[in-house]
Amino acid sequence: MPGAEVGQVFANRRARSDARVHRPLQAGICGSRERGAESIVVGWNEDDRDHGDEIVFTGRGGRALYAGRQVEHQRFERGNAALVTSMTTGRPVRLVRFEGGGRAPGYRYGGLFRVEECSFEKGRSGFLICRYRLVRSG
Repeated sequence: MPGAEVGQVFANRRARSDARVHRPLQAGICGSRERGAESIVVGWNEDDRDHGDEIVFTGRGGRALYAGRQVEHQRFERGNAALVTSMTTGRPVRLVRFEGGGRAPGYRYGGLFRVEECSFEKGRSGFLICRYRLVRSG
């Protein structure tokens, strides 16, 4: 990513967007079904798992606003479909980690990851969620 180093911290959504690491101010997935996903933000959802070089990411939709828990089923549409396209094409996705704990929450650029698998399964709250396994690229 030109202008951003892996590990670089952005103080807020605006700074992250202005640096073009992850452009949307609200959405956790940036991209389209046709082009694939450009970037994702991991760490907002109760079902996300961050294992460093391997991420289990939960798709968009069906969450209670700001609560991080599912309240309805997800579907493979919009950003979720963009991640499926990235998996099919092998195009890497920029990963940003939300670091919401502590005094100064922020966003840390994690580098490029490849979507290796996707599935549709029951999440922690009992609703069906779109799940993706991503691994560090390169």
